[in-house]
Amino acid sequence: MKAHSDSPPAFSWDDWYAGLGGREINIPEVDELLHQIFHEQFPRFVGKVAEEKKTFRDPEEASRHLKAKAQEFGADIVGICEIEPSDIYRGRAIEERFAIAVGGRMRYRAFQTVPSKESAIECIRVYYELGETVIALADYIRGMGYSCEIEHPIGDSNLLHIPIGLKAGFGELGRHGSIIHPKLGPLFRMGSVATSIPMATDHPIDAGIAAFCDKCKACRIYCPANAIPDDRSPEAGKDHLGYDRYVVDTGKCFPYFKKYNYCSACLPVCVYNHKEWARDFEGFETKKFPDVIFKDPPDAYDGVASEKKHSYPRIRR
Repeated sequence: MKAHSDSPPAFSWDDWYAGLGGREINIPEVDELLHQIFHEQFPRFVGKVAEEKKTFRDPEEASRHLKAKAQEFGADIVGICEIEPSDIYRGRAIEERFAIAVGGRMRYRAFQTVPSKESAIECIRVYYELGETVIALADYIRGMGYSCEIEHPIGDSNLLHIPIGLKAGFGELGRHGSIIHPKLGPLFRMGSVATSIPMATDHPIDAGIAAFCDKCKACRIYCPANAIPDDRSPEAGKDHLGYDRYVVDTGKCFPYFKKYNYCSACLPVCVYNHKEWARDFEGFETKKFPDVIFKDPPDAYDGVASEKKHSYPRIRR
């Protein structure tokens, strides 16, 4: 299956960093995790498919079985959807039919101050842990006699994580551009495994989150880069519930993200569900609202070649 002609290109990390003078963040714990992801996890993406296929009574049984396995391998949330051309990055293709989406919760205690060294480490930690989850799930699927493809939460994947997560029932798209889960809020990250095992699929949910985002502007107010919009962008198309999308100004967001510990301020300040999710599930004492460090934002940057970047609005500039 090939990507839709209107699909966005994969995010060109190297071009964005190069255009802004290279990477600036130097956190040894982050560097070590990134080294493990790119040099230890990536080589484990492929494997031999067993000759004998495991059979299931029906797609429902296959779905239940693989969801349970994904959770056994470390996923906090799991959903399944059918892949469409619009879910594939421009110029890419995929042979599998379904995506098993997995999510990993980020620990709120690491986001008591943002941006911070602690929040940066937590973001990359979850990417690493989810990487282990999708690798283990892919190994299991191949062991059952089926081919599959790993879509790592960080790196050069073929599938767009946000559309896959929305179709898999993970939540609704927030003003800040991330999915808000009814129980986990926006503090989670996603990866997936694509396979053609016939499975029952999940569906987008309508929990009133999008309507809540239309009234709440916490992430807009507390965005240090001033990159989050007041209004939805009709020109960006519809989400899976038929709402116009909110689109962040990447030209303002990325320079701040790159300079100040991968920022992430918009996630812990999200007040969805009265902060019921904003607690530590392992008993650590946390604040209801984080301390947000505002620093002078770098100049906006839009210099990446148009064919290598998605379309985004120029907000308040």
